[in-house]
Amino acid sequence: MKKRTQVSAIMTENVITLNHTDSLERAEELFKKNNIRHIPVVSGDAIIGMLSYTDLLRISFADAIDENEDNVETVIYNMFTIEQVMAKNLTTVSSTTLIKEVAEILSKKEFHALPVVDNTKLVGIVTTTDLINYLLEQY
Repeated sequence: MKKRTQVSAIMTENVITLNHTDSLERAEELFKKNNIRHIPVVSGDAIIGMLSYTDLLRISFADAIDENEDNVETVIYNMFTIEQVMAKNLTTVSSTTLIKEVAEILSKKEFHALPVVDNTKLVGIVTTTDLINYLLEQY
């Protein structure tokens, strides 16, 4: 197993983001359309939060509806903003952070994705799924 591999080797570089002014309905569309579970929230070039699909489930009944259903009741979404629902106190890593360090962070925290930030600019995202796939490639 490669011990000094940087997170840049496994992170997603073309990150789907939400603007802090976007609606939660827009967020749900992105989650479902792209089959993802975490979306960084930006204001201009700065990352200000992270929204997870679980965050949406906490405030809605989306888990009781067929995931292929397009006409989800959005009354609940209109009661909240992305900034009210997203995680704000983010842990970030740089693209040169070792995969081992990323694994240690994710194993100790209650979240499953880390924004990758270089010089205050979002350059990627790494998830527990990325880590698992990396480990599987090693065997």
